[in-house]
Amino acid sequence: MMLNVRKSNERGGASFGWLNSQHSFSFGHYHDPKHMGFGPLRVINDDHVEAGRGFDSHGHRNMEIISYVLEGALAHKDSMGNGSVLRYGDVQVMSAGTGVVHSEFNGSKTEGVHFLQIWIEPNEIGAEPRYEEKHFDTASKTGKLRVVASNDGRDGSVSIRQDASIHAGIFSGTDGATHALADGRQAYVHVIRGQITVNGVALSGGDALKITGEPAVTLGQAEAAEVLVFDLPQ
Repeated sequence: MMLNVRKSNERGGASFGWLNSQHSFSFGHYHDPKHMGFGPLRVINDDHVEAGRGFDSHGHRNMEIISYVLEGALAHKDSMGNGSVLRYGDVQVMSAGTGVVHSEFNGSKTEGVHFLQIWIEPNEIGAEPRYEEKHFDTASKTGKLRVVASNDGRDGSVSIRQDASIHAGIFSGTDGATHALADGRQAYVHVIRGQITVNGVALSGGDALKITGEPAVTLGQAEAAEVLVFDLPQ
């Protein structure tokens, strides 16, 4: 049984003027052999992009790339012909497979955009690229965990090519939730904002908790908290 805290100020980072990013795991110029990923979870980048700026067209392959928009408007275009503007509550997955080229820009000329970019290694290599996006309203995540991504698209979640699931929740006061972990599973809890206690550990925005050998993830004692819970194979 193990609980391993990853504090917000311990994350790596990058600042390019137009982009301010915090990296939960090794990425780009940030390399830490102790933080290369957790199970198939490879990247959580907490990105703030200035108005009118963004990431020019670039390629990916054999990675499940998930965007979780927190504030502002994220404009997406890709070589599969998809184009959309994502806002708070929207979850996008691009299953890169054999290869896809895409761009991501701040869709506003006046306001910043804040989003999480998440990479999960797939359990199928060389698959046909695919794209999906869905909206999850605030009510569906308030006081409970709502599955937003899963390997089978259950309960209206987006589908990913990995035996993993992502659950989103918004909690305040005595609100809480429990997520059971089956044998051979582990969890990574990322606190987006606010304060919350996870398995007895007090966490704040940007903090994370790695959970192994435990029967469940237990959330409670929250203050304006929004969290993501990743249910992952060991």
